[in-house]
Amino acid sequence: MVTASVIKWRTLGLLSLAQALAMSLWFAAAAVVPQLEAAWGISAGQAGRLTLAVQLGFVVGTLVSALLNLADRFSTVGLVAVSSFAAGAATALTGLLDDYGSVALGLRFLVGACLAGVYPPGMKLVATWCERDRGLGIGILVGALTLGKALPHLISAYDLGLPPWREVLGWAAGLAGLGGLIVAFFVRPGPYHLPATAFHWRHALAGLRNRRVRLANFGYFGHMWELYATWTWLPVMLLASFAAADLTLSAARWAAFGSIGAGAIGCVLAGRWADRIGRATVTIWSMAISGACCLVVGFLFDSPVLLVALCVIWGFAVVADSAQFSAAVSELADRRYLGTALTMQTCIGFLITLITIGATPTLVEWIGWRYAFAPLALGPVFGIVAMWRLRRLISAPSRP
Repeated sequence: MVTASVIKWRTLGLLSLAQALAMSLWFAAAAVVPQLEAAWGISAGQAGRLTLAVQLGFVVGTLVSALLNLADRFSTVGLVAVSSFAAGAATALTGLLDDYGSVALGLRFLVGACLAGVYPPGMKLVATWCERDRGLGIGILVGALTLGKALPHLISAYDLGLPPWREVLGWAAGLAGLGGLIVAFFVRPGPYHLPATAFHWRHALAGLRNRRVRLANFGYFGHMWELYATWTWLPVMLLASFAAADLTLSAARWAAFGSIGAGAIGCVLAGRWADRIGRATVTIWSMAISGACCLVVGFLFDSPVLLVALCVIWGFAVVADSAQFSAAVSELADRRYLGTALTMQTCIGFLITLITIGATPTLVEWIGWRYAFAPLALGPVFGIVAMWRLRRLISAPSRP
């Protein structure tokens, strides 16, 4: 006899697998920056704009989904499945292009917009299965998403006969389609239905007027300042380091996969720790470690073995705290404005990523890899101050 617990964890496992496969689309272009530079005759900055387009598409998609309340007006399962198929189709079309231009950027924007129908609704599905262990459930999902974003670097380590960038985009598109099928046929909502909390523009700043929510948001913004620039450009630095040391590029791509993929373990462990010792404490430690890595990593450029070791630590820490900021807002915000609070947190956070993703290749040209990542440490510093103040505020005795 199949127990409710078995059904729950089997469903969450399949959902996490499907989300990981769909999220392989996010950095499908970033994983092959050198090949795109050669094939399309573009600069690293132009290649970076392909990832920026995904980020911007995700912001717009999240806002549209929230304004139309799509996750509540339609089947959440159906929304995730259809969005996975659409994002995969846009990526497959990108793989057919012969040059860089508005079509390529538009398709990458569409990928981001469609992934807004995969990630947030996936979080909602987890919440319908988890109550007391929601932190662990969301941590597992975010860990799966992290592993999925590392997958293109693993795919690019193998030569399957096509131009490498076409291989990566094609495989990512196929994996996303498989993820959509898994959700459509094997995933169902759980017993803990959450009441709908729609987005309202008039409530957009309500969360920022709440000091605790404001501090949790500030922590998240500092985290996002660092996260996506790291995920986008750390693999490119590894490729450059390995090439300078006459090591194989395949090994560099394995190193990139391991560095980003280590975050999957970090997310799960941080989810468990946060439920025990507090979300603010976990985020402070995570940002302290990742911020230190920002400052040190460039000095190891000429020592690939040490560089990889530090990058794995960095990858573990840089995303370990990610789910805890949203969890904190969900616990601290007024339930009447929760949908709006989470939407605004996500949108502002992803808009911030546009700055650091776009600025990093310029910094590499100006000051080299040794110092290019150092400015990312400003985000963790800002986030640590915010979460330290939040921890003090939460632990302070309430006035009678």
